[in-house]
Amino acid sequence: MDKEESLWDTIKTIIYAVLIAVFIRTFFFEPFKIPSGSMYPSLYVGDFLFVSKYTYGYSKHSFPFSIPLFDGRIWADEPERGDVVVFKYPADNKKDYIKRVIGLPGDKIKLEEGRLYINGQQVAREQIEDFVLRDKYGNVERYNQYIETLPEGVKHKIIEISDSEVYDNIPEITIPEGNYFMMGDNRDRSDDSRVNVGFVPYENLVGKARALFFSYESSDKPWYQIWNLPRQIRWSRLFSKIK
Repeated sequence: MDKEESLWDTIKTIIYAVLIAVFIRTFFFEPFKIPSGSMYPSLYVGDFLFVSKYTYGYSKHSFPFSIPLFDGRIWADEPERGDVVVFKYPADNKKDYIKRVIGLPGDKIKLEEGRLYINGQQVAREQIEDFVLRDKYGNVERYNQYIETLPEGVKHKIIEISDSEVYDNIPEITIPEGNYFMMGDNRDRSDDSRVNVGFVPYENLVGKARALFFSYESSDKPWYQIWNLPRQIRWSRLFSKIK
């Protein structure tokens, strides 16, 4: 009898722990890992971050598996231009994407020779030192790096291969009500609203990227050589705020 009670206590503890974890993940903070380089230089491949779920209110995409408990958003608050957000890819409402909010509902957006225009005004940018990437094999990639200043004064870094890449020229478009225009900070290597993502409905927003809690650089070393791990961790990025 004691063994049965002890087993049942253990099961209940596990169930409670899972329920608490799901509650926190659904309503407060959810961890995400960065799988691609579309947000360089702000976010690196191998960054782990927390996303606040409450910032923009809640939609069906706030819940695991996007359970359709209701339509639209409740306790809604709109994102601001320059926010880094996680959202569900509009084409399938399943994959998580992370980009920066560039265009708000009703805005007119245009790109001309790599320069961004919002509502007819060219967005200011200042060139700074090159951004240099080195892969696990030692190969180096060098990008032009700029500080971009959005109309409301938000400053963030972007990188460009050049101002004459495929998506550096886009005719002026108007963002429909209830939708947002997203762009990656790695402007020439990002699948965003200029490419396949298109406009992102308000309902698809999952949350705002807040802070990194871990970051590591991939290596060609065997996984079992755990003594290499301290050298793979990007210590300077740990617990840094996402801007």
